Parts: sequence; C-alpha cells; structure tokens
Amino acid sequence: MRNMQNHFSEIASKYRELRITDIEPILYIKGMVKDLSKIVGADVGCGTGRYSLKLLEHLGDKLNLFCIDYNEKMLIQLNKYFTQKNIENFKIMRAKASDLPIKSNSLDCIFAFNAIHHFKFKEFLDECSRILKNNRYLFIYTRLKSQNYKNIWGKYFPGFTDKENRLYELDELESIINQVEGLSIHSVKFFKFKRIMGIQKVLEKARNRHYSTFYLYDEKELERAINTFKQNLCANFKDMNRIQWFDEYTLVTVKSGSLENC
Repeated sequence: MRNMQNHFSEIASKYRELRITDIEPILYIKGMVKDLSKIVGADVGCGTGRYSLKLLEHLGDKLNLFCIDYNEKMLIQLNKYFTQKNIENFKIMRAKASDLPIKSNSLDCIFAFNAIHHFKFKEFLDECSRILKNNRYLFIYTRLKSQNYKNIWGKYFPGFTDKENRLYELDELESIINQVEGLSIHSVKFFKFKRIMGIQKVLEKARNRHYSTFYLYDEKELERAINTFKQNLCANFKDMNRIQWFDEYTLVTVKSGSLENC
C-alpha cells in the first residue's frame, strides 16, 4: 500500500472542501450525551476538523476536545480554521490512534469519524478502554464494506471496491470490540444520505482524491479509471447535471465499563 500520509499531506489544504460533512450523526451523538453536563472528549483521526467543528458547535461550552491526528499538515489546517472561527475549547495533539498520550480514566467521549480503516483497530480499542471513564462512550462512524459497494463509486468506478480492502463489516467490528475488556456495544445506528451532483463536480472529486482509496491508484491508472467511470455514469444516468445516489454510513456506539454498568 502506498504511503497514505503523503496523500493526506497533499490534500490537507483542500480536504474540507472536497468532503461532505453530514450533521445527522452529530445530532444523534448530542442526544446520546445530553445527560452529561461536562464532556472531556477526543476526536481521533480528526483530519482538518470537519466533524470536530460540528461537535464543538453543537455541544457548545460543555465540550473540551482533544483533536488528534498523526498528520501534521492536517492539524495545521485545523488549527488555522478554528482560530479564524475564534474557537478556544480544543487542543491539538499529534499522535497515533494506537498510542494516545492521554491519562487513563480521563475522557467522557471518544469520537472516530470515517477514520478507523486507517487505524490499528484493536490497539485503538485497547487505548479507548484505558482512557475512558467508566460508563462513558466511544462513537465509531464509518462505512461498512457492504455500504461501500452500493454507493456511486462502488457501483461505477473501476477497481474501487477491490482496492478499498480496509473497511469492516458490522460483524467484524462487533467481534473485535467484544475482544476488548471493558468495552461493549451499546447501539448501532444506520444513516443514508441522498446526494445530487453534476458530473463535472463528481469527476473533480475523483481527480482530487477526495477518498483516500483514490491514492491507491497510480496517476495513469486513475485517469483511465476516471474515463471509464464517466462512461459508466453517462450510460446509467439520464441527467448529467443531476446525478443521484445514496451514501450509507454506520454509527456504532460503544460503552465503557462492565456489562452490568451498560
């Protein structure tokens, strides 16, 4: 696999504009933590802070957030953006998800948005078990393998699902989580979002590698795939100015502590 950190360094300055940030999982999380008066949390794999920002906006002053990522350029963009917005209740931390420099039993919530396929997942969960307080939450928001097959990229972009072999199915997630002492699955929520976009915008996203999957193609291979993708879209959609599809995601809520506390 090519060095994924190079991809994120190259794309950092435009990442926020390329990706779609859905508010629905944030609102769901807000409901889950409504009884917590103060939250010390960590957004692990935060990137440029797309979802960190939404958490801070919707949870307000009761949230103090560690924004954690291993890519320095992503964190530079996050810091610049949050400073422009006069956001103060956050702290940047450069670290791997498998080695979080946070005190044991100190966090109320850990968030991972579209990031676990970049982690050593079991080691990340071990860290979550260590640093979460008892009876607190880990929120994992991700695409499942089966969900990845059904979106516009999985259906029509050559090689997309073959190259993207880092995603999990729900039963795989459950199996790994169940191996970690002190963590248990609390709930699973599925999300489905309708997208409408013109063909030029869709092709622009692929050329700019808005998903890290596209970094797994070399330059010539990617351009050939984009050309075939365009042909596939023209063959399957009547209006090239309004290409419609659904993106699906899964939010797994994990609770810390023994089963009788959950």
